[in-house]
Amino acid sequence: MDVPLWLALLVVGVLGVKLIRPPWWLIAVLLVGGYLLADSLLAPAIDPVLK
Repeated sequence: MDVPLWLALLVVGVLGVKLIRPPWWLIAVLLVGGYLLADSLLAPAIDPVLK
């Protein structure tokens, strides 16, 4: 079965929020921080770790 990455991340995110119940500000900080980090000078250094 071939599942798109965005769908897998969405399912994991929804299940994580329902099961762990983190505060919404923490979710927002992680999303914005990840977005900003992906567009920073550190992105080439992090990329090999994630592949």
